[in-house]
Amino acid sequence: MKRDMLDLKKQELPHLIRVRQHFPTDCISDIPAAVRQELDKLTLNDKLRDKQIAITAGSRGIANIATIIRSIADYVKTKGGHPFIVPAMGSHGGATAQGQIDVLKGYGITEETMDCPIRSSMETVYLGETENGAPVYFDKNAYESDGIIVCNRVKPHTDFSAPNESGIVKMIAIGLGKKDGCSAMHAHGLAQSIAQSCKVSLEKAPILCGLAIVENSNDQTYLLQGVPVETYIETDAKLQLLARSLVPHLPGSQYDLVVVKEIGKIYSGTGMDTKVIGRIRVRGVEEPTSPDIHMLVALRMNEHSYGNALGIGLADITTKGLVSQIDRESMYSNLIPTTYLERGKIPVYFDTEEEAISQAYALANPGPDGRIAIIENTLHVQELLVSAQVVKENPELEVLEQDVPVAYTPDGILDV
Repeated sequence: MKRDMLDLKKQELPHLIRVRQHFPTDCISDIPAAVRQELDKLTLNDKLRDKQIAITAGSRGIANIATIIRSIADYVKTKGGHPFIVPAMGSHGGATAQGQIDVLKGYGITEETMDCPIRSSMETVYLGETENGAPVYFDKNAYESDGIIVCNRVKPHTDFSAPNESGIVKMIAIGLGKKDGCSAMHAHGLAQSIAQSCKVSLEKAPILCGLAIVENSNDQTYLLQGVPVETYIETDAKLQLLARSLVPHLPGSQYDLVVVKEIGKIYSGTGMDTKVIGRIRVRGVEEPTSPDIHMLVALRMNEHSYGNALGIGLADITTKGLVSQIDRESMYSNLIPTTYLERGKIPVYFDTEEEAISQAYALANPGPDGRIAIIENTLHVQELLVSAQVVKENPELEVLEQDVPVAYTPDGILDV
């Protein structure tokens, strides 16, 4: 067996081509002004003056998030209110109050940078049940405030497809639901439960409005929209359609081998965006038909994932280095409430990135017309390395550099 592995290791990838995909690049240049403009539309003045106002901050790598949250807090102050920030991230951050503060710190959100308090607790209040029997929980600090401004990015979810996926609706149902709400929503089905849970919370919690963020394919702020409570769920669904049209994707639909240099929560809730790689791995949820990837390799984990390698199970092969980064307590506290254990399983792994890639290439056995891609992560796929066949089948790609060798450092780390 060892001799066979060594033989496979000698198989080198062909030289690749560096290309650029062209996605919409429009973005907002003045974030604070856009925040003020959108909140002004909602005529919140009397609801903010002399009030304790909670502002939600989540655990995703959202562009300009520290600036957006600070701009909301500053706006509340200009109207005579007293803002504070509530971590709204379900079971992330190890499902602890301090862990969630640490996650926000990684995004530049601290009491000093925001110039207002952060009130972090895993304590919730029970608000009732959804139509399908799911219990609805809500962050106690937010519930006891005078008003809540819910801020989150709207984008396709990695676990399911529905009118309301990842956005300001989910931020209420799961983000503000903390660990209790996260477990309840997953147990009763996200697609069926999050909108129903949000509806209960809109009726019983002091939610003032939402501030929805939509990003372009370059991970830039494309749209900020103030959302009144009266049209909250419907607007979230409309923005979901817009976000879906802007999300990054791989060129083409068939691949023999895709190498993802880095996974992590900063790129996707599942470490790798399931709709970019065409793998969801949730029981009862139909797998995407595109893209179809034969062998998928994950090499590293972003340091801001804090040991949470959720999504590693979506890969076929990984590295010893990535596996050694895993903090099981951090990962399991996020993985187990979802019940999607397949995503946390450790794939076959090898000592070096060179071995992992070489083994995957040999197993894929693509031949001279193979379709190969190497990407930084599943969020940033505007520029990537692909084989000649991918370029041939996708003439819209801009070629940046021809004949790029797949090189490694002396320690076997991919160096392209």
